[in-house]
Amino acid sequence: MSKKQISSALISVYDKTGLAPIIHELNNQGVTFYSTGGTDKFIRDLGYEVVAVEDITGYPSILGGRVKTLHPKVFGGILNRQEVVEDQKALAEFEIPQIDLVIVDLYPFEDTVAAGGSESEIVEKIDIGGIALIRAAAKNFADTFCVSDKTDYEDFLNIILANQGTTSLEERKKYAVKAFQTSSHYDTAIFNHFNTEEEVLKFSIKKEKKLRYGENPHQQGRFFGPLSELLEQVHGKEISYNNLLDIDAAVNLMLEFYDEGNSFAILKHNNACGFATRPSLKEAYLDALAGDPVSAFGGVLISNKTIDLKTADEINSLFCEVVIAPDYEETAMARLKEKKNRIILVQKNTPLPTNSYRTCLNGILVQDRDNKTDAVDDLDYVTEIKPSPQEVEDLIFASKISKHTKSNTIVLAKNGQLLASGTGQTSRVDALNQAIDKARHFKFDLQGAVMASDAFFPFPDCVEIAHKAGVTSILQPGGSIKDQLSIDYCNENNLSMVFTGTRHFKH
Repeated sequence: MSKKQISSALISVYDKTGLAPIIHELNNQGVTFYSTGGTDKFIRDLGYEVVAVEDITGYPSILGGRVKTLHPKVFGGILNRQEVVEDQKALAEFEIPQIDLVIVDLYPFEDTVAAGGSESEIVEKIDIGGIALIRAAAKNFADTFCVSDKTDYEDFLNIILANQGTTSLEERKKYAVKAFQTSSHYDTAIFNHFNTEEEVLKFSIKKEKKLRYGENPHQQGRFFGPLSELLEQVHGKEISYNNLLDIDAAVNLMLEFYDEGNSFAILKHNNACGFATRPSLKEAYLDALAGDPVSAFGGVLISNKTIDLKTADEINSLFCEVVIAPDYEETAMARLKEKKNRIILVQKNTPLPTNSYRTCLNGILVQDRDNKTDAVDDLDYVTEIKPSPQEVEDLIFASKISKHTKSNTIVLAKNGQLLASGTGQTSRVDALNQAIDKARHFKFDLQGAVMASDAFFPFPDCVEIAHKAGVTSILQPGGSIKDQLSIDYCNENNLSMVFTGTRHFKH
């Protein structure tokens, strides 16, 4: 039979939140309750009768609660096939009660890990009986209904209200899939916590966001992850696949300037087309926009400070897809909301994953995040002339932007402003020429500018080109067998150059 009436329920939950309405309705429908420990007490406190599991099994909860429900009289009631005569004879012979519904909320293993619990506390939050109950009920979805996630309580309550406690095979199978996902996710979290060998890669991300489409309209797209823990959308249209890629690039770039002065960045296709740090946020925005006012159209804007009304007034004259900031003045928010489709995000102080992943051929590439940020202490002054304090500041500024720009890249900067960058070029010379041409197109004076490169110069040609364009100081990781040629050119032409010792490729 596809339709099954719920006459009995085994309920064992860690968190009782939201459970009471279900208990009330099941009682109204004459359902017999079986339970253990705290859930038993919870149901009794609501005024309803409960059959304790130990009264069925003849064994009390033992080993400090580690063993409560692991018994044939419990699992026989869940796993029996109601259409199989031998199964029903076994239930009668061993006095095993039929169990039609299982509701379980597992011990909070992930929350205990996240809270910094000790190893013994974490181990004790590895649920054994609950997982077994979930798997058993899900396996027998032909006869048994399994609720394994408290986020499903409202939907389950609607099911039993609409059908007077009767469930369909389709509903039971749907919830069985959810139950197997619950158990799989739980086991993956446990494995990933204890695994130190890194021989197996396991993912389990519960939250899915369906996107309008993927990178292009003919591609489907989805995002998996708790996005709301990092970003709160307070206004605008639905975030797209491409928006998310640009937002990711913007957030990662601005993290480099988290503790810096008023900084503003404008990104397009994952690369910064404008960036500036200034005494006021309005000035930072205007100078970032000046870096490339053409590419800024339809871009993603991000600030490391609260956006005020003066800055919002300037932003409002630009068509942009997304604005991101840690906060907004009330009047600034009202101004930005005047464009109904503009996506406005509040960035929370939430750490990003420690690894990065991408599909490659028939597998997945995994690497540590590039958490190395070039700093003054990393600089190796390799030329006779040393950069001035302002040049050092600009070199570090340019290096941070270079780190988050597609390789091959060259970044030109001056006085805390991105003048131009060459992005994603097949040669470093092409990247430099692109940056120079772009800076000149937007009328920037390159005399006294600095240059940062994401990787070493295999030949001194880039140094020579940059010098002739007006660049006076250069930052690169070094490491080429011909580094000395670049150093010699700098010394012969009164340029300063520093090595960082760290390459920052981004492909």
